Amino acid sequence: MTASPADEGRPSAEVPVLNVANVLTVLRIVLVPVFLVIFFVAGAQDPWWRLGAFVAFVVAMGTDYIDGYLARRLGLVTDFGKIADPIADKALMAAAMISLSVIGELYWWVTVVVLVREVGITLWRLFGVDHVVAASPGGKLKTVTQSVGVGMLILPLPHWFWPIEWIVVGIAVVLTVYTGIDYLLKARRAARSAA
Repeated sequence: MTASPADEGRPSAEVPVLNVANVLTVLRIVLVPVFLVIFFVAGAQDPWWRLGAFVAFVVAMGTDYIDGYLARRLGLVTDFGKIADPIADKALMAAAMISLSVIGELYWWVTVVVLVREVGITLWRLFGVDHVVAASPGGKLKTVTQSVGVGMLILPLPHWFWPIEWIVVGIAVVLTVYTGIDYLLKARRAARSAA
């Protein structure tokens, strides 16, 4: 959750930690083990349980959009939210991608590439505060394609749908790498400007 210009001047102490945006963030974290349990019922092969795992994944991803929107709209940005929100996002995506790789439905190299980028940029944002750059449209498209691609792989779709799934996953991987490099270059320029 990123503060809007209207929120930047407001001390975070004025905003209670227990607010609807943070509750949704915590809910997303709680949904991670729920997703894992549902996904691996019957060895992740039962279509109805896979559908249930997909629903849990979609609900969790939905809270990501809603909590960010509410935090900005209602001025509910807190230090807790700034830390917990990206952790919740990455935990959910990591759980889904690792689970799919474990059962052989997603190449491990795809999971590694995506998670190294996501965790690396998240750590940069958390510890490189002075040189953080704003999220780009490409970054938002990356998140959408990741979510759609992983969501389709979670669903028990017919075999003929496989090429479409992998086209989306392929686009997500390209955007993941491209936006990661772009972010680091912009952050480096920002650091040089500040120096």
